Amino acid sequence: MSVIDIGGSVRDGEELDVRAVGNWLIEQGEELSGPVEVTQYSGGASNWTYRLKYENADLILRRPPKGTKAKSAHDMAREYNVQKNLAPFYPVLPEMVALCQDESVIGCDFYVMKRVEGIIPRANLPKNLNFSEAQVRELCINVIDKLIELHQVPYQGTALEQLGKGDGYCRRQVEGWDARYEKAKTLNAPSFKLVRKWLKDNIPADSKTCIIHNDWRFDNIILNPENPTEVIGVLDWEMATLGDPLMDLGSALAYWVEEHDSPIFKATRRQPTNLKGMFTRKEVVDYYLEKTGLQTDNWTFYEVFGIFRLAVIAQQIYYRYYHRQTKNPAFKDFWIVIHALHIRALKLIGKQKFEANDVAQKYIGKMKEILGK
Repeated sequence: MSVIDIGGSVRDGEELDVRAVGNWLIEQGEELSGPVEVTQYSGGASNWTYRLKYENADLILRRPPKGTKAKSAHDMAREYNVQKNLAPFYPVLPEMVALCQDESVIGCDFYVMKRVEGIIPRANLPKNLNFSEAQVRELCINVIDKLIELHQVPYQGTALEQLGKGDGYCRRQVEGWDARYEKAKTLNAPSFKLVRKWLKDNIPADSKTCIIHNDWRFDNIILNPENPTEVIGVLDWEMATLGDPLMDLGSALAYWVEEHDSPIFKATRRQPTNLKGMFTRKEVVDYYLEKTGLQTDNWTFYEVFGIFRLAVIAQQIYYRYYHRQTKNPAFKDFWIVIHALHIRALKLIGKQKFEANDVAQKYIGKMKEILGK
């Protein structure tokens, strides 16, 4: 079994008009030969990603999901330009091929880039790798170092300066994600009332402003097949902006599942941070602060914010399932994770009591039954 990630079958209803795309690519000056083999990468809650394998070209196409109404939520032009403008300063980005904003081609904006061949570390590392504990630790450090490297990119005086508003990022994020949660709430969702108030009452001044990725996870990393602890690619720049690097780190650690975490988080883990040799969340923070020289006496804020932000993302996805806007069974039990994130946030800020309405209590009882508690 190969450790190289090549994608899988295209999901029903997400087929790509490869003839139209091929004709458009030729119009952009690409020389394509032979039949094309199309595969699709896993995921799909956000943008859809396809591999187009020709005899003489290996390409990746990114497009928004069908039914997207607000282009700002899946801005293909922005994602394309972020990578194109960042590449000279951060050489682990795929090479951009072309951007299409002519919806007559496949009905939406999309862009094409050259594929970086490598290993994408998802929930579990490929068994063929047989990593030792020392190699796992080396991989962990290399991934953190790539985030640190991004946060050092000199964006001032370049096109990257237009990525975001900069100062005041922490406050804007708390207020923005708070509003998103309110809009996405369902009857079985926790209120997050105490958590939301605590975040608003504890907003720190920005530690600094830099380019942040905003979705930093192992499954957005590509590893060198010849030296699989080496990072050779970083993917998914949809939410990249100018902001506080500690917010980026806090958001990344919301996905970081440790060996002794709740069974709920272990069951929904999407990266191999539970392996022996990986840093704990505390070790990640200590390493990052020591290497960057940044200081904070309010780390709990960044960690709680990351948890709340992840809960909002999950709730927005679950809202679509709850209201039958999608039938994807993978979203069915997201409410369980959202309740678990709520409890985790409360524990971090020293709030041990969890209050919920009668409907939520009913679902919490079911959650405990599922977990055998």
